[in-house]
Amino acid sequence: MEKVRAVVKEIAYAENHAKLSPLKRSVIIPVLSFASSLYTLALSLRHSLYRFRLLRNHRLAVPVISVGNLTWGGNGKTPMVEFIARFLADSGIPPLILTRGYAGGDEARMLERHLFGRPAKIGVGANRAAVAASYFERYGYFDPRISTSNQSPCLDQKVESHLNLEKIGAVILDDGMQHWSLQRDLEIVMVNGLTLWGNCQLLPLGPLREPLTALKRADVAVIHNADLIGASYVDRLDFSDHHAFQARDVDMIRRRLEELEDKFDSKPIVVVTEKDYDRDSEILKHLHPFKVLALCSELQTISHIGCTENGFKKLLTEVLRVKLPGAN
Repeated sequence: MEKVRAVVKEIAYAENHAKLSPLKRSVIIPVLSFASSLYTLALSLRHSLYRFRLLRNHRLAVPVISVGNLTWGGNGKTPMVEFIARFLADSGIPPLILTRGYAGGDEARMLERHLFGRPAKIGVGANRAAVAASYFERYGYFDPRISTSNQSPCLDQKVESHLNLEKIGAVILDDGMQHWSLQRDLEIVMVNGLTLWGNCQLLPLGPLREPLTALKRADVAVIHNADLIGASYVDRLDFSDHHAFQARDVDMIRRRLEELEDKFDSKPIVVVTEKDYDRDSEILKHLHPFKVLALCSELQTISHIGCTENGFKKLLTEVLRVKLPGAN
């Protein structure tokens, strides 16, 4: 399966199909094209069902911020979700993060660890409206857009004095761009600056989940990997997003490490993503005595043509319609 994914990815990001092998051009691409046509049809049908209200989209009782993308794979959604959750929690608006929990919930576990000590909650489940309802019932909620007085709402002072921090004040929808069953107040789309849109074709012929016209729905587009310098490495093994490591994978990695050790007369270090480590930290211990490091990522804003971190925070506060400290 991993080899199939590698072939599909190669085709999706190939600049020139003429450089692909005859087998890929004559057999695999036509099959993927047919499958992509079926996907397009299903996507159009689903969109029509929502447009004609045959499928319902729910409005939650608190502001909803969606973080999503148009292409498959890692696009920096989780660091952005964490960034927004930290900002809201530190500003006195406890967020609820709604995520589907792919691959056993590796992203949810990572967010729980990074947000430990902050009044942020993480709800996991495919039916995110139902998950939100259960959390609202358990912890309660408040809408920061509604003032309790005739004056403009202001949370400049610590809200602990008059708000129960157990209550949920906002929802962050992780991987939410195609989750049309929930209405949102702010749509953020993440774009990979290294790969962009690939061949601009829909799945599985290309990397797009939706046509590029879907960008019109976005309120904010964030380019990540915009200034990637990168680390020096001597070898690289690529696995699909949310890959579950098997014993054969560890054997292959170990063989590669031994080859590198012989070649460079030095023990190489293995670097995996934090999500890889979270999925199965025990199996990676079988690489001993080679050292395994987990690479943690954090959103870092690069100012560009008037777009700054403070400007982004100000946009978030406008969605919430409250004055938050540090957002001037």
